[in-house]
Amino acid sequence: MSTTAPEHPTPAGTRPAGAGPTKRLRPFSFRDKIGYMFGDWGNDFTFILQSTFFMIFYTNVMGISAAHVGTLLFVARILDAFTDVGAGRLIDVLKPGRSGRFKPWLLRIMIPVTASAFLMFSPFLQGGGYGMKVAWMVVTYVLWGSIFYTLINIPYGSMASVISNDPGHRASLSVFRSLGGTLANLAISVILPLIVFVQVSGQSEMSGTRMMWAALGCGVLAVVCYLLCFVNVEERVATAPKPEEERQGLAAALGSMVTNRALTGLIATALFMLIAFMMLGGMMPYLLNEYFNNGQLLSVVNFVGLVPTLLLVPVASKLARTYGKKEIGAVGLTLGILAGAMLFVIRTDSPYVFMVGYALLMLGVAALNILIWAFITDVIDLQEIRTGERNDATVYGMYSWSRKLGQAIAGGLTGWALGWIGYQSGGGGQSQSVLDGIYTLGTLVPALLLLVSLLALVFWYPLTKKRVDENVALLEERHAAADASAARP
Repeated sequence: MSTTAPEHPTPAGTRPAGAGPTKRLRPFSFRDKIGYMFGDWGNDFTFILQSTFFMIFYTNVMGISAAHVGTLLFVARILDAFTDVGAGRLIDVLKPGRSGRFKPWLLRIMIPVTASAFLMFSPFLQGGGYGMKVAWMVVTYVLWGSIFYTLINIPYGSMASVISNDPGHRASLSVFRSLGGTLANLAISVILPLIVFVQVSGQSEMSGTRMMWAALGCGVLAVVCYLLCFVNVEERVATAPKPEEERQGLAAALGSMVTNRALTGLIATALFMLIAFMMLGGMMPYLLNEYFNNGQLLSVVNFVGLVPTLLLVPVASKLARTYGKKEIGAVGLTLGILAGAMLFVIRTDSPYVFMVGYALLMLGVAALNILIWAFITDVIDLQEIRTGERNDATVYGMYSWSRKLGQAIAGGLTGWALGWIGYQSGGGGQSQSVLDGIYTLGTLVPALLLLVSLLALVFWYPLTKKRVDENVALLEERHAAADASAARP
C-alpha cells in the first residue's frame, strides 16, 4: 500500500517512512509541469526522429526494401512485450534511490539512448552489401528501441502517478507532457525536413549525411531536456515495495491487470488510435515527397498537424475537469474519423486543401492524445483499489507495450502496404496507381482505425468522470487510514 506525502496543508511535505531518505518536499507547482514537459521533449527528440524518418531513411538512402524495414519494426516491437513489462517490474521491486524510484533512470540511460539513435541514422554502410546494411539497421534499432528507450521511457511515464495524487494535477501533467512532445515535433518534423531533403535534378531526395548530423543534434538536445526534467520534478507519492513474501508474483500481477477492464479498454483505445497516428506519420513523407512531389512541404504539413495540440494545451485540463477525459476523447475521435473520410472522398491534388482536412483530423486525435497519459494514472489507481498493491511501473509497462504493439503494427503495415501497392525503393518516379495507393493509406485507412478506437473507448473503457472522482476519494480515505495506523505507537 502506498502512502502519500501531504501536498496542500503545508508548504512542504515529508516523505513517509520506508520510501527512502526523509526529506522535505515542496508542494506541487508549475515547476513540476515544466520539468515533466522537458522529459517528454527529451524522449521525443529520438522517438519522433525514428517514427518520422526511419523508414524513408532506410528505403531511400540505404536502399533497403520497405517490406524488410516494416518487418523489423513489427518484430522488434513485439520483442518489446518482454522488455517493457520486464523493465516495469524491475523498477517496481527495486528500492527507491535518494531522488526517488523513477528519476534516477533519466541520468542512467540518457547517454546510451541518444548515442544509439545517432548510430541508427549513420549511413556508414551506405555503399556496403545488402546484408550488412540490414544487420546495421537491426542492431542499432534494437539497441535504441527495445533496450535503452524502454529503460528511460518506462520510469519517465510511471513518474506522473507519483508526482501528485490529485486528478487535476495529473491532467495538467498529461497536457504538459503532450506539449513537450509537440515542441519536439515542431523541432523535428517542421525544421528537419528543410535540412535533410534536397532537390536533385528536379526530384526531392533525402541526404544521408545531413540526416546523420541532424540525429546528433537531436541527441544533444535530448540530454539537455532529460537534465531539466530531473532537476525540476519531485516525486511525492511514496511507492515503497512490499516485502517479497507479501508481494504478488509477476504472473499474478499480470493476471490481475488482464482482468482490469479499464487497462484493457485503454489499451484497445490507444492501440488503434496510435496505429492510425503512426501510420499517418509514416505515410506523410511519402505522401508529400511522392504524391505532391515536394518533400519540403512536410515541414508545413507537420506544423499544421501540431497547431491543434498547441491550441488545446491552455484548455485541455479544464475540459477534462469539467466533462471528463473519456468524454472529451470520444468527441475528438469522432471529428478525426469524419476528417479522414472527407479527405479520402475529395481526393485532392492540392497540398493546401489537404492541409485543411489534415488539421481537422489531427485536432480530433489531439483531443484524446493530449490527455492519454492522465488516463493511465486513473487506471493505476483502479488497479490499487482492486489489489491493494501499487504497481505503477508494471501497469505502465503493460500499457507502454501496447503502444509499442501499435507502433509495430503501424510500422509493419506501412512498409508492407507500400510493397502491396508496388512502391519502388530507392526513390524515383512512381506509377499513378502507386500514388493513388499512397493517398488512400494516408487518409481512409487512418479514419477506419480511429473508428475502432472510438468504439473501444465508448463501449469498453469504464472510467467516466464520475467513476474517476469516486476512485480518487476512496484512495484518499485508504491512504489517510494507512498513515494514521502507521503513526500509532
